[in-house]
Amino acid sequence: MTPEEEQEFNACATRIAQLLYQDSQSQSLPMNTLVEIEATVRTQLQTHVSPRLGLFLSTKLAHPMPETIDGP
Repeated sequence: MTPEEEQEFNACATRIAQLLYQDSQSQSLPMNTLVEIEATVRTQLQTHVSPRLGLFLSTKLAHPMPETIDGP
């Protein structure tokens, strides 16, 4: 990553963290101990972030499956 890309990445990651924190507060998700914070962050990443990354990567990196030599 270039320094400019890293700066943009950090700004986006900070904003995502702010949004996820606000969401956790509005849902009254537990955030009182490190264990609760870790569980809440994991849940939010799996719910909000991972699907978006997966969708982006699957559409950008999708390649047609090669035909097999073996046949049916």
